[in-house]
Amino acid sequence: MNADDATLALVWGLVSGSALIVGAALAWFARPSQRVVAAIMAFGAGILISVIAFDLMEEAFRHGGLFPTGFGFLAGAAIFTAGSVLLARAGARHRMRSMVMDDNREDAAFAIALGTFIDGIPEAIVIGLSLIDGTGVALATVIAIFLSNIPEALSSSAGMKAAGRSAGYVFGLWGAIMLVSGVASLVGYAAFAEVPPEVVAVTQSIAAGALLALIADTMIPEAFAETHDAAGLFAALGFLSGFALSHGLG
Repeated sequence: MNADDATLALVWGLVSGSALIVGAALAWFARPSQRVVAAIMAFGAGILISVIAFDLMEEAFRHGGLFPTGFGFLAGAAIFTAGSVLLARAGARHRMRSMVMDDNREDAAFAIALGTFIDGIPEAIVIGLSLIDGTGVALATVIAIFLSNIPEALSSSAGMKAAGRSAGYVFGLWGAIMLVSGVASLVGYAAFAEVPPEVVAVTQSIAAGALLALIADTMIPEAFAETHDAAGLFAALGFLSGFALSHGLG
């Protein structure tokens, strides 16, 4: 394990998680329109789709072959779907929405924060895995995860503010989850740095399946709900940006 890459994994995990602080700040001080946030989400969804296709699945297939990659991909999607159902029952059905909140604002807001925490673990691990080959972080992945985190923090923070929670509580909560993102990224690198490429490949495919389920279940439907006349364009721009980053900078 390379100590410099381990440090980078921690740092880039923290960078992706810092979007939670950005989302909380927007909710607390600015409250941008739903259309603006949904456009950001559509753009981030496009980048994530590109990351799945050109980074995670391509890399997994190259090292693991079709069957292990396909099995891991479907397993990841199934795991995320099961978790998403449980989160929806706990009040986090709209965790990607910038303004929507269930009747019990504080409970729903905390459920959204919990959902963000759970969503963020595979995302952060993917960042750590991208450093294993020694070519640097997958920049497209970091950008996509950063953008996808903003609406979740914005939605939950708005609910907690309406429920009377203090700024210290809200920003402290997101700061803690940001730290977990950094640690998860570090763990993703450290735990898999010395394992056979086939194991890394299966792990990448599991993460890819979970991310695609995340996009299909939450990001795209919620982005379309607010920017249905332009969601496809924003997603296409995101995909093209991710493609360029993956082949030029990622």
